[in-house]
Amino acid sequence: MRAMSRASRHNPTYLQPVVRTDIGDEDDPDTPKSKSQRKREVNALQDLGAALEALPKDKLAKVPLPEKLVDALREAKRTTAHEGKRRQMQYIGKLMRALTDEEVEAIRRVLATFVGASKAETARLHAIERWRDRLIASDDAITEFIAAHPDADVQALRTLVRNARKEAQLAKPPKSSRELFQMVKQALSGNDRDEDDADQPEAEDDEA
Repeated sequence: MRAMSRASRHNPTYLQPVVRTDIGDEDDPDTPKSKSQRKREVNALQDLGAALEALPKDKLAKVPLPEKLVDALREAKRTTAHEGKRRQMQYIGKLMRALTDEEVEAIRRVLATFVGASKAETARLHAIERWRDRLIASDDAITEFIAAHPDADVQALRTLVRNARKEAQLAKPPKSSRELFQMVKQALSGNDRDEDDADQPEAEDDEA
C-alpha cells in the first residue's frame, strides 16, 4: 500500500482531478504518454474505485455509476478472501479506466460531498467534546453554557457535571460524562434548528 502524505489525508487522492492522457500531448496527438503519466492515471482511478468499494450501501446508491460497475462493487463487498478481493479490485480498476472524464468527475463530485459532510460532523462532535470537558473543569463554563443555551435543564446539567467530576476523581466509568455529552449535543442541535428556522422567510398573511 502506498504511503499517504499529510496533504493526501486532508485531500484524498481519489478526490483530486484525474488527468486523462489517452491521446498524448494536445499539440502532438501522436506523442505517447509516459510511464509515469500512465501510472498516475491508473493509481488515481484505482483509488477512486477503492473509495467507492468502501462506501456503505446507502451512500453508494447516491453515486452515478454504470450498472456493470455497481455489480462489480457489490461483488467486491461480498468477497472476503484476500486473493479474490485483489482480483476483483483489479477488475473494478479496469472498469474505472473505461469511464469517460465526465463520468469520473461526476463520481468525484458526489464523493466530495460525503467527505465535506463527514468533516462537518467531526467538527461538531469536537465542539461538543470541548464544551463537555470545559463544564467538568470549571463552574464558569456552566454559567457560560446556561447563558448560551437558556433552554437547557439547569438542574440536570449541574447534577451531571457534579457526578462526572466525582467519577473522574474516583476513576469510575464515565457514565455521567457520557450523559453530559448527550445533553450538550442536544442543546447544540437545538441551536442549529433555531438558526435554520430563523433563516426561513416569514409567511405572508393571507388576505381576507
